[in-house]
Amino acid sequence: MIPSESIEHFYQTHPAAKGSVSPDKLSGDEGHFNVFSRVFCSKYTSYSRRDFYKISLIIGKGRLSYGNHQIEINQNALVFFNRNVPYSWQALSEEQTGYFCLFTDSFLSTINRSRTVNDCPILRSDSIPVYFVTQEQQDYLLGIFRKMYEDNESSYIHKYDLMRNYVNVIAHEAMKMQPSELNNAYVNGSERLSSLFYELLERQFPIESPEHKLKLKTAKDYATKLGVHVNHLNRTLKEITGKTTTEHIIERILAQSKIMLRHSNWSIAEIAFCLGFEYPAYFNNLFKKQIGVTPKSYRIHER
Repeated sequence: MIPSESIEHFYQTHPAAKGSVSPDKLSGDEGHFNVFSRVFCSKYTSYSRRDFYKISLIIGKGRLSYGNHQIEINQNALVFFNRNVPYSWQALSEEQTGYFCLFTDSFLSTINRSRTVNDCPILRSDSIPVYFVTQEQQDYLLGIFRKMYEDNESSYIHKYDLMRNYVNVIAHEAMKMQPSELNNAYVNGSERLSSLFYELLERQFPIESPEHKLKLKTAKDYATKLGVHVNHLNRTLKEITGKTTTEHIIERILAQSKIMLRHSNWSIAEIAFCLGFEYPAYFNNLFKKQIGVTPKSYRIHER
């Protein structure tokens, strides 16, 4: 299995990030976000998956290995890194500047995403998300990243909301650009199936009313929708991500349930119904087993 880098490991080893964030700041329900200058980036990163997403404005030249493809970055580029696709970077020019931001799944799941942002390469692992930029585009994106950097360093209480808006703006800018000619080239079949599953899972959310109920609840439901046998889907996801289909579904449902418990006034029974549980007791048992407390206790403590 291809190795995976955790966000904790990133903060232990990256020159600009080392020791800058305590471990308890990396696992909150609102997710984690940070932005860095690329001046301090290593000239080479090993080929691995990460458990976080990244968007880089690369000013400089290098060689990007992304999935099964190798891309020469011979001009400045905006690059989206999906956490399910392994990649490595080798700098080929002395000047390496620009910015990058990174964020966790939980941070991404709290963004109110439009269809356009759902189609953005940050959520896709079946394409090459490299967007070469003109000087005008580069200047505009640099302005966004600099503002992002300044606001992230501030003490503004709602700065994470600002960061989500900035990520949305960058995503929309990318969608307006003409992507690299490689952008329509698929990675291997396993990674494509993994991507299709992940996109299908994300499209079940957010849940916006108590009457809404998940249409796809089980691994078999997803396999049927994707036109594959459930065993094949399980093997593929295990190979690519290290987790089974059911583990991915449970993880996403629990992330959504935490948001609903914290930010809605719906009853626990209503939340359980929306998330596909026939009886509230089933939801209570799963939540307590995975989180360690009951949904009611979690709501009281987190509000």
